Amino acid sequence: MKLPDLDPETIDRIIEMAWEDKTPFEAIETQFGLLEKQVIALMRREMKSSSFQMWRERVTQRKTKHLQKRDFIAGRFKSKNQKT
Repeated sequence: MKLPDLDPETIDRIIEMAWEDKTPFEAIETQFGLLEKQVIALMRREMKSSSFQMWRERVTQRKTKHLQKRDFIAGRFKSKNQKT
């Protein structure tokens, strides 16, 4: 999968957001323009294999990583580092 050229600081922020349980993939797409498949490809590329597998297991079990699957909308945390 083709990924845009990203600086190390941006990559670190995307990985941080991807690890957060309550940050949906849609927020990463809004802020950085990366689709869920691209985030997965980035995580696979940047992480050790065992860490990536652990992350994938966590993500597939979390409803909070996808806005459509969430039970809540209000009360969403917004980091001061987040653009929108």
